[in-house]
Amino acid sequence: MKAMLAGFAAIVLIAVGAFVGLHQLGFSAQEAYSGANVRLN
Repeated sequence: MKAMLAGFAAIVLIAVGAFVGLHQLGFSAQEAYSGANVRLN
């Protein structure tokens, strides 16, 4: 049971870290698929 909970915690930490890291580096879908002629709210 401990191993499963540790695995779930690791998954959550990796997901949050990837989200924050990719967002800081500019790899969000909004920035990747918008150009100069696209207005996003």
